[in-house]
Amino acid sequence: MAVSREHLAGMGDWQQRLTDVVELMREMSSQTDPQAMVRSYIRRVGRMMPVDRFVSLSRRDLQWPHYRITRSNLWTASVNPWKEKGRLPLLEGGLLAELIYGNEPRIVDRLEIHDDDPAAEYFAGQHSVAAIPLYDRGEALNMFVAMRSTPSAFNREEFPELVWISNLFGRATHNLVLAEQIDAAYRLLDHELMVVAEIQRSLLPKQLPNIPTLQLAAHYQTSRRAGGDYYDFFPLPDGRWGILIADVSGHGTPAAVMMAITHALIHAHPDTPNSAGEMLGELNHHLGTRYTSDNGSFVTAFYGIYEPASHRFTYARAGHEPPRLRRGGDASIVPLDRVGETPLGISTTAAYAEASETLKQGDRLLLFTDGVTETAQDGTAAELFSTRRLDAILKSCQGDAARFVQELVAAVDQFAAGQPATDDRTLLVADVLG
Repeated sequence: MAVSREHLAGMGDWQQRLTDVVELMREMSSQTDPQAMVRSYIRRVGRMMPVDRFVSLSRRDLQWPHYRITRSNLWTASVNPWKEKGRLPLLEGGLLAELIYGNEPRIVDRLEIHDDDPAAEYFAGQHSVAAIPLYDRGEALNMFVAMRSTPSAFNREEFPELVWISNLFGRATHNLVLAEQIDAAYRLLDHELMVVAEIQRSLLPKQLPNIPTLQLAAHYQTSRRAGGDYYDFFPLPDGRWGILIADVSGHGTPAAVMMAITHALIHAHPDTPNSAGEMLGELNHHLGTRYTSDNGSFVTAFYGIYEPASHRFTYARAGHEPPRLRRGGDASIVPLDRVGETPLGISTTAAYAEASETLKQGDRLLLFTDGVTETAQDGTAAELFSTRRLDAILKSCQGDAARFVQELVAAVDQFAAGQPATDDRTLLVADVLG
């Protein structure tokens, strides 16, 4: 079959145009800076459609007949239109206003511009215009205007292709600007959350207290920058010590704020209640009447009072996970669940009963939040870590309190298979010494 020279020439033009478009798309996709993307686009399009002059304009956040010139090859200095809006010329009326508010692509073959047109300097010496609107939500909020010094210089057959390529570019640039703005906002928010997290951690004990006959170890891990878990120790009269662990409902910053409120309420009174039930009752009253009644938040808590002389441990529980007591003699596990009323902040009239255990040398007491036992396997929630696995490690570990914490944390991480924590995890371990 014979192939004409005209057909071969047309194929070559088609292949070259395709090559130009592919190279343009590849270069656009590799850009991360909107300014660099615009420069690259102008250079590439200049090869596909040579122009003598161009201007870009925008009517974003403006009303008829106002617009801003955002770029021009007449300018000697580069201006970033997204960050230096104050340096952009703000014009009113004239041909450019008609073009951008017209919302349609347009070619002018024989340009006639009046001397009093506000954009006359940009059109001086030019006789052809191709106006390409860049649409955002159906409106031509931006426009690229190409000019040539000769009349009828723009090919209408190529114009539709240039319009859609330009609009693809416009969307890509807009998305890149939005991504840059989102990234800046995220970095600012992340910095603020880091400060919140630092403040929150400053509310925890800076070091574990030296409680006679107890060896302590702790682990504190938030699922986000800040969290709602809380633990604390309180020296009481007669050498006794109060031990508290609490967990605010929810996650992240709101939980951290409520955790800080809980800390403030506990430490606002110079005299910590001598009774475990009174402590939780007083805390519940203040949370419910001032902070949680309207927002649905609540706090689970466990508070125990330890007497080193007698090893007596008296406790009250407000909906919190029952601590586990491993007896040193037979390694049996005793859950401290004989009391366990309503979480704090739900009912202002709730009262909290007490129970007690006598601890013995070799016993190990583990207080924890549900972020430990509710860790999901492989992050799928098909199976949870559960108290069954926790008890197995509690029974088998022969090391001291710190070693036990290390083993338990490692087991939870292994169970989660590298998935990040979805809830805060707190451990508080007390080994009973002679």
